[in-house]
Amino acid sequence: MASHFSGVLQLTDLDDFITPSQECVKPVKVEKKQGKSVAKIQIEDDGSYVQVSQDGGKQKLEKAKITLNDCLACSGCITSAESVLITQQSHEELFKVLRNNKANEAEQKVVVVSVSPQSRASLAAQYELSSTEAGRRLTSFFKGLGVHHVFDTGFSRTFSLLESQREFVERFQRKEQDSKSLPMLTSACPGWICYAEKTHGEYILPYISSTRSPQQMMGSLVKDYFAQQQGLSPQQIYHVAVMPCFDKKLEASRSDFYLDKAETREVDCVITSGEVQRMLEEEKVSLNDFEPAAPDTLFSSVCGEEFLRHSGSGSGGYLHHVFTYAAKQLFGEEVKELTYKTLRNKDFQEVSLEKDGAVVLCFASTYGFRNIQNLVQKLKRGKSPYHFVEVMACPSGCLNGGGQVKPSAGQNPKELLQKVEELYRAEHSQLPQDDTHVAELYQSWLHSVGEERAKELLHTQYHTVEKMTNGLTMKW
Repeated sequence: MASHFSGVLQLTDLDDFITPSQECVKPVKVEKKQGKSVAKIQIEDDGSYVQVSQDGGKQKLEKAKITLNDCLACSGCITSAESVLITQQSHEELFKVLRNNKANEAEQKVVVVSVSPQSRASLAAQYELSSTEAGRRLTSFFKGLGVHHVFDTGFSRTFSLLESQREFVERFQRKEQDSKSLPMLTSACPGWICYAEKTHGEYILPYISSTRSPQQMMGSLVKDYFAQQQGLSPQQIYHVAVMPCFDKKLEASRSDFYLDKAETREVDCVITSGEVQRMLEEEKVSLNDFEPAAPDTLFSSVCGEEFLRHSGSGSGGYLHHVFTYAAKQLFGEEVKELTYKTLRNKDFQEVSLEKDGAVVLCFASTYGFRNIQNLVQKLKRGKSPYHFVEVMACPSGCLNGGGQVKPSAGQNPKELLQKVEELYRAEHSQLPQDDTHVAELYQSWLHSVGEERAKELLHTQYHTVEKMTNGLTMKW
C-alpha cells in the first residue's frame, strides 16, 4: 500500500524524510533469567526477529501487531504498518455503522459528519463544482446514505482562531517572565505535533499552542454541546471527520481526546477527501448526480446558501488572524493587508509589524519538513526571531494534504493544487470575531460549564513520549 501520511511521518518514496524506513512492530520483551546472560536479538534477511542464546541456539520471535492506539507516529514507524492503522479509521467503518443502523433501528447510532473546507475544495476540483456547491451536494450524498447531520469544520475553526488569538496575546504579555512563552507555534497539524513530541519533546513542546485543532474543537462541540442538546450520551453519537490529511487519523486516536466516562472518542472516525471519492465510486455515483442540500446550520459557517471561509492561508489562516488581532490589541494598529516576505522558498514566509522604526511583531509560516527542521534548530540555539509561527507538515499546507483527491491520469499536480486553491479562496471570508453564533455558544455553552471545563473543551496538552526499543525504554 502506498504511504499517505505527511512528509514528517511518511518515510518511503520521498525526498523529504527523517530516516530510512523501518518496519513497524511493537518490540518483544525478553525475560531475563537470574544467572544467565541476556540473549541477543538479530534481524534475519526476511525481516523476522530471532533470539540468539549464549550457546548459539535460535528462537524466532513473534511480532506483535500494533493498533492505532499503540502507534506513536515516531520517526521509524509510519510505513509498513499503515495498512493496519488506516483500516481502523476508514470509509469501510462508516459504511459498517450505517449498515448496522439500518439493520438494528432500536440501537441506532446518531451519525454526524463534519467536513473540512479543504476537503470541500478538493472534491469541488474533481467534479468541476464551486466549493459551496460541492459542500451542498456532499450533504445530500451523506444524508442519502443514512447520515443524520452534516456540519462544517470551518465553524469549529472559528473557535480555534479565537482561542489562538487570545492565547498569543496572553503569551506575549508574559514573555519577560517566561522565556518559553514565545514563539508560539501552531498546533493544528498533527504531523507536526507527532514529530515534535517524538523527536524534540521538552525542548519544543512548551512553545506549542495549547489550542485544539478545528477537528478536535468539533469533537468537543459534537460530543458535549450537541449531545446535551439532543438528549444523547456521547456514546450514542458516531462522529466522522472528513479531512485533507491521513495524519488526522492519528490525532483522533490520541488518548487526550478520549472521553473516559463515556468510553468513546470525540472523533470516532476520520476519512480523507480521497476516501469520500472512493465512497462515491463504490456507490457508482458522481457528486454531480445529487441535488444540493443545506448543511445543518447548528455548526456551519454559512451566509444564505454560501459557505464562508477565513482569510489567510489555506491551512486555516492562523498567521493572518493572530497577526491582525495582536497588532490591534497590543499596539493599536489596524492591519488591513499583510505583506509577506518569501525567505528560503514559498513555504517559508515572514510578516512583520514596525512601530516607531522598530519591529514589534515578527511572524512566519513554515511548511514542509525541511523548513520545520530549520525552525526547530534555530529555536534550540536561541536564534529564532519570531513571535509566532504557523507550522504545517505538508509543503503548500493543508490544501496539498496527503489525503486530498489525487490528480487524474495526465493531470499536472501543480495545476490541480492551483485549482483547489482558487476554489478555496473563491468563498467569501468572515472574521472569527464577527461570527455571532460562535459568540452565542461562548455564552450559552462554555460559560455554563465553568472556566476549567471550558479550557478542557477548547485546549489540549502534549507529551514527551517514551519509545520502546528491544525491551528498553528510551525517552525522546
